[in-house]
Amino acid sequence: QVQLVESGGGSVQAGGSLRVSCAVSGDSVSLSNPKCMGWFRQAPGKEREGVATIFSADDSTHYADSVNGRFSISQDSAKTTVYLQMNSLKPEDSGMYYCAAVVTNLPSWCLRTTRSDYNFWGQGTQVTVSS
Repeated sequence: QVQLVESGGGSVQAGGSLRVSCAVSGDSVSLSNPKCMGWFRQAPGKEREGVATIFSADDSTHYADSVNGRFSISQDSAKTTVYLQMNSLKPEDSGMYYCAAVVTNLPSWCLRTTRSDYNFWGQGTQVTVSS
């Protein structure tokens, strides 16, 4: 089992920056196995969408077109925290941001960004961007 806890959300004006974090914990087997870690977001009345993913074993990353060049996903050397640095924020970036994980040996799994492809989820952290 993997537990995920997000932090770092808040309110910012358009053009500003925020960094959200995801603390990863769990049993030793799950923590030692490679994982695809992802950040998703959901605005009121909209579907949850994948924003960025990172494969824990090689730090390879993927981004949604809407955030590519503005957001950056990374993990610490201990692989116990995943970050999402968000720059040049826009009002349409507002929403609840969720950290997600799936234990997998396949880097290609990180190309998947549908909700059902990840089986561990955090409780979310709110990001609000005002114009």
